[in-house]
This record gives sequence, structure tokens and C-alpha cells, in this order.
Amino acid sequence: MGVTGRYASHFLERLGRIPHDRRQALSGRPRIWIHAVSLGEVRVAGSLIDTLKQELPACRVILSTTTAHGREMAKEQLKEDVPVIYAPIDLIWCVRKALGTIRPDVMVFLETEIWPAWLFEARRMGIRTALINGRISIRSINGYLKIRSFIKQVLGHMDVFSMILEADARRIIAMGARADRVEVNGNAKYDRLISAVDGKLEEKNRLLLNLKPSDRVLVAGSTRQGEEEMILEAYRDILKHCPDTILILAPRHVERASAIHRMTTRQGFSCQLRSRIKKGQSHRMAQVVVLDTFGELFGMYSVASIVFLGASLVPLGGQNPLEPAVWGKPVLYGPSMEDFLDAKGILESADAGICISTPAEFSETVRRLFADDKMRTSMGERARAAVMQHRGAARQQAAVVMRLAHQNAPQHGPRL
Repeated sequence: MGVTGRYASHFLERLGRIPHDRRQALSGRPRIWIHAVSLGEVRVAGSLIDTLKQELPACRVILSTTTAHGREMAKEQLKEDVPVIYAPIDLIWCVRKALGTIRPDVMVFLETEIWPAWLFEARRMGIRTALINGRISIRSINGYLKIRSFIKQVLGHMDVFSMILEADARRIIAMGARADRVEVNGNAKYDRLISAVDGKLEEKNRLLLNLKPSDRVLVAGSTRQGEEEMILEAYRDILKHCPDTILILAPRHVERASAIHRMTTRQGFSCQLRSRIKKGQSHRMAQVVVLDTFGELFGMYSVASIVFLGASLVPLGGQNPLEPAVWGKPVLYGPSMEDFLDAKGILESADAGICISTPAEFSETVRRLFADDKMRTSMGERARAAVMQHRGAARQQAAVVMRLAHQNAPQHGPRL
């Protein structure tokens, strides 16, 4: 049988074989391996790496991802001296080969990544391990508790759990983590978001979309199936009062973009796929632009007048509302924000985030903000200020990794 699908590309790396050029880039100590899966985790990794390089100039960092898209985004986001590889499959013989080749002093898993075979083997080889920027959502905790005896055994092989919130700390302790290994250090993602804001991105996207400073732009980011219909229903009503409003629809999974484009045109809206917009075109955009490209959503928030965050009108836990907030934009979201309660709390404590539950509420809120420029601008300014107040978590999270690196520096043998 041939190798196909997810593991077809760079299959040998998934079996634990590290390419020679990646190995050569790892001379020096301490050696730190960071595993990131999602784009958000890659951004967290970037914040950690920036701090680690400042505090430990001699350290060598390698980053692993599990998908081709994650790999490409990591290479784009990170400096050239950080090699990027595919993660080994979570089987003993695969991770044993990869760990034996890289021989890290510290193995870092980000946010929610708990890999049993990887942790067992790292412990056996004397490699310190940490869950950094850890979060356990309300939606996932019950699933873990159903297999608590197994999860407790797995967590017993982790040296430190550096969690985002006190609530995350309580949940991972309930799953079986030792309380004396758990600490709370905030969300390192905020630091990377702040540094990622670049006025050139806004200029680029305004030129691309042929936008005037006065144009009203509603960006619906990371939407999921079932939400686009509600957004379009709200948008139809918004157009009755604000007919010049442009809607940018960005599905969480870009493979759905063509279907959303067809649905939008069937409903009578003029619609255009982002990939078909030619640089420098002079005619006005369609009413709806569907983002069908990777990695552009964060920059698109820069041109928004108002942002709605998806995966929240359907029960999927939401998306990070601080990504548009750091651009100084008013942020709307639905009632399902379980995966980003810390970010939601930061905005709401500054009166800079609004929860809506229905298309009617969506429309009414957008129209109210469009009708009052001062209120909309002030809300965006409060949103950005709220994010800025939470800088520094990356340094706290990186300090955990540095502590483990110093502990492990003299030894490279099995821990019994």
C-alpha cells in the first residue's frame, strides 16, 4: 500500500528521521524543542523564541508541526535560524528516534498538546518536559475526566504545567496533574500579537481592496458552518441602513470558501473570492469578499470598522478576540466563547467586547456602532489598551523553560 494523505509529504520525518540540514543547525546548548500545531500556537512559539534568544543567546531551538500548512506558516513567522520539522507520530519507536537524534534539554508542548508516547519516552531519556501557555477548556475537561486514570499517568511524566489562567490550573489538577508542578503565568500569545501589528499591512490591504478611509468594513473572521447564513441575514438588514458596507467573510477552513461564495451569490449579494482580486485593480469591491487564502486574516482586521469572531454563534468555543482588538477594533462574538474566556474577560472588563446571540442582535449592534463614530472609535481604543496591559506573559512563560534548561544542563541520561 502506498503512503497517501496526511503523511505522504515528508513521511520519514513523521517516522522520526530528522533531515541532516536540520540536525546541523542544532549545535550548542541548551537545546529546546517546541511543538506547535495550530497557527495560534506557532505565534506563541514565536513569542517564546524571541524571549529565549534574548535571555539565552547560546540556546538552540527547533520547532515541530504536524501539517504542511503549519510548517509553512512556522517558516514564514520564525527566524531562519530556527529549523522547522514535522513532528514524529506519537508511537514509541518514532519519538524515540527523533528524541535520540535531536537530544533536547527541554521538550515544550504548547497549550493543549498532551502526547502520551512522547512524554513517556522523554522522561525515560532524561529530557525535561513542560506544558507552556497551557489551557484546558470547559468543553474538553469532561472528556479528559472520563479517562482520568490514564491521563493522570500521562501527566505524571510532565515536569511543569505553566497555565494561562487559574481556571486552567484547577482543571489540569482535576485531571491528575500534581499541584506542586502547576503554575499560572498568563497568555504569551498577547506579546506576539502586539509586535505583529504593522501599519504597512493596513496600507497594503486598503490598496488591495480599493478602500477609502470612510468605507465601512465588517470583517467576520474564522467563521464555521452554520454561521455564514446568520451573518448574511444580519448583513442584509445592515445594508438597508448602511448600504455602502463591505463584508469580508473569512471561513476558519478555507476549503469551504467556494461553497460560501456560491451560497452568497445565490442569496443575491455580489461576491468575490480574495484569490481572484488582482493587485491594483481600480473598480470597487463586491459587497462580499470571501477570504480563500491562508495567513491573511490577521492583516485583514486592520481595515475593519467592526469585527465579528466566528465559532461563537455555533457551540464551538470561539476564536481569539484579541487578534482584532490589538488593531484597535470593536469586537463582537456569539455566546460560545469557552475556549477564550481569558481574552473575552479582558475585553469585557474594558467595555470593549460585545456578545450577540441572534442575527437581529448582530445587525442592531453593528448599525448602532456605525451610527456613532465616537463610540465605535472609543471602543476600539479601549480594546487595544486592554491588550497592551497584558504584555509580559511571554517572558514569564519563557522563564519556566529557562529554569528547566538550567536544571537539565549537566545531565543527559535516563531518569529512572
